[in-house]
Amino acid sequence: MYHDQAANLRQTMQRLKIKKHAKTIAVVSGKGGVGKSNFTINFALKLIEQNKKVLIIDLDIGMGNVDILLGLQAKQSIVEMYENHLSIRDIIEIGPNDIAYISAGSGLSTVFNMDEAKLNYFLDQFNEITSDYDYIFFDMGAGASNDSLAYILAADECILVTTPEPTSMMDGYAMIKHIHYKNEQLPFYLLINRAQSVNEGKQIIKKLQRVTQHFLGKEITPLGVLPDDKKVSKAVVSQVPFVLYDSSAHVSRAIEQIVKQYLTDTINVDQKAPSSFISKLKKFIKER
Repeated sequence: MYHDQAANLRQTMQRLKIKKHAKTIAVVSGKGGVGKSNFTINFALKLIEQNKKVLIIDLDIGMGNVDILLGLQAKQSIVEMYENHLSIRDIIEIGPNDIAYISAGSGLSTVFNMDEAKLNYFLDQFNEITSDYDYIFFDMGAGASNDSLAYILAADECILVTTPEPTSMMDGYAMIKHIHYKNEQLPFYLLINRAQSVNEGKQIIKKLQRVTQHFLGKEITPLGVLPDDKKVSKAVVSQVPFVLYDSSAHVSRAIEQIVKQYLTDTINVDQKAPSSFISKLKKFIKER
């Protein structure tokens, strides 16, 4: 009898145990063509290798290409979820290595211009899946329109992807500034893509850190540097993520180290409850 009582107690405690909730991460860029979506996919795949469950939600208005980069054709998209009143689980597609993603579809602007009923429907659906994953990435469009900004501001973290080009760096700083003035508490990570050398990438990170600290009083955390590797363009043409196309390529090894360092740095940080993201999204949508 004692063992039965002990077993029942364990089961009860398990049911009462607070469920884990996904960390929400917005991936942004100041301008297009910097490799933001490609980074998101390959970063996610390396997280999966570390036994993390990951979902990518493509929110790039009219330019969503996550499914193309994965070499897949989505059957449903987030637009169909609203139009056909589908469950969010109905529109989740599964790609290589069990990467889960939601396609942007066409007419995505309707997602950002929701009435209260549609917003509540999205939030209810989002709440359904938040405990299914460790990380949920929002792959945002370049820049930050008033329509999409609320999703960035409500995220737990923001990753800015930029390249060594001066215009990319300037647009990246402008992006940080715009978001910072709307939500000073949002943690920022900086990823330099297509660097000619690690040293070049580190110098750019230091430069952006100095500028944001001086003018905004904002700390940004270096995420890492990805080299300019010809294997990336070959992988894109083949519609295969570069970490799967050639796991020994310089860029693949670099992103693996970035993911391991990221997990080490964030392992002791508590993940927020979904009400945090949901309540913030409601707040920022009403304020716009």
